[in-house]
Amino acid sequence: MREILAWAAASLGRPILAAHPLHDDQGPWRLVVADRSEQYVLRAPTPRVGASMIATGATALQVAEEHGLPAPRLVAADLSGRQAGVPTSLETLLPGTTAWPTGAPETLRAAGAALARLHGVPMTPREHLPFRPRPIAVDDFATDRRTGRMPTTPLLAQADELITAHGLPPEDTVYLHGDVWPGNMIWNDGSVAALIDWQTAGAGAPGVDLCELRKQVAITFGPDAPDHVLTGWQQATGRKAEHVAYWDAVAALNTPTTLADWGSSHATARRDEFLERALRRLP
Repeated sequence: MREILAWAAASLGRPILAAHPLHDDQGPWRLVVADRSEQYVLRAPTPRVGASMIATGATALQVAEEHGLPAPRLVAADLSGRQAGVPTSLETLLPGTTAWPTGAPETLRAAGAALARLHGVPMTPREHLPFRPRPIAVDDFATDRRTGRMPTTPLLAQADELITAHGLPPEDTVYLHGDVWPGNMIWNDGSVAALIDWQTAGAGAPGVDLCELRKQVAITFGPDAPDHVLTGWQQATGRKAEHVAYWDAVAALNTPTTLADWGSSHATARRDEFLERALRRLP
């Protein structure tokens, strides 16, 4: 850690007073610099975040800045680890909160509209920003169930069979965040100030992001919430979202079989209801 902090201090040109872990004790870390005028986020590999994800996050922030998208700004990166000892990146810490102002329709529509800005950037896979056929690329719970590494249920098994038989819909690929959930949206004065944690960004269908957020708000706010996200996205893009039922099902399948750790006793039932609705709409 000492070598990483020394690299960060040299990159900023200022001494670092403190480094506070944002998740457990493993990082990323919030850095407080000597004059306390600004704070930064330092990222390095952890048991869940590998070197390739550090590279993806840094590259994603560069793309976001090129297109004026709501995201932190990359300050410095050592993707080879030659200077910091391990692949490392440094980005701005933005003011705001990840606590949603409300679960009201206007808030949900604003979240959908924020995603539309990303999806207005056409993108084909490139180095560090690969093709993403599902949200949260580090997880593949559908395959885990299919191969017996995780228990399943009749609903999840049926959904997996239908989605596998359906196959990936043909769509133009766009810029994706890759892990859109309420905790990765920064709100300020009732509007989305930024999306954070870009370690699984890439290129793919808009539904990868859009329907992951639809699933997340269905679990958090109830079954009516996803339609408001969709409305916000469609109003912002001026077009109808494609293959929503397919991507809803893909998002629901990429969750553990039971959601006991999701902070709500209703989480598994709400996920299942969301999935059942998707299957009824699936061609």
